[in-house]
Amino acid sequence: MTCSGVAANESPARTVVLLHGLARSADSMTEMEEALKAAGYRTCNIDYPSTDHPIQELASAHVLPALRACTENAPSPLDFVTHSMGGILVRHLRTTEPTLHFGRVVMLGPPNQGSEVVDKLGDLAPFEWINGPAGQQLGTEAGDLPQSLGATDLEVGIIAGEDSINPILSLLIPGEDDGKVSLENAKLEGMSDFLVVPVSHPFLMNDEDVIAQTIHFLEHGEFEHDTDTSE
Repeated sequence: MTCSGVAANESPARTVVLLHGLARSADSMTEMEEALKAAGYRTCNIDYPSTDHPIQELASAHVLPALRACTENAPSPLDFVTHSMGGILVRHLRTTEPTLHFGRVVMLGPPNQGSEVVDKLGDLAPFEWINGPAGQQLGTEAGDLPQSLGATDLEVGIIAGEDSINPILSLLIPGEDDGKVSLENAKLEGMSDFLVVPVSHPFLMNDEDVIAQTIHFLEHGEFEHDTDTSE
């Protein structure tokens, strides 16, 4: 976990909590973190063992303690930038931690309605070995965790990719997708804004336009839809 702050003689900066995706690490969010710091935000880039435990345990035993330690003296509310499963962690925390004061949330490639890749491959031993118990929770069925979390009451902006570097996985996903999540399944009832970009799932958090749009949403509560990256 990395945390950045401001000098004692400066006004408190708004804090952005960064949560990486499944089978990734906090290092994958470094480019986004550096851009946020350059834009004047205080950052809390949390590392958690995404493939070792179910999502509920990741949230309560790993993400939440790190979040509280990093933001102990930070002013509320807390903004979030997430990649992939990180968005599901935020939705879960919203239902279990009513004392957290959530600000704006930007989700990059979130499986908000699950992923058909998990439906088709989740029971296979190689999938479980690579993605762990959390990965197996990300299917599209009614009993899967993403479906159980319901609509959001947060100010959420979602950026979804429409390019794929994994044509085999894309064959398992109906409609346009980023190689892991379809455009439709990235959407979330109650979201504030939705943006489609020509980027594949693994690279969303490092794309220059995505980073710029993320900062724009954190500042204004909406994306810039008159740019080349909009639908």
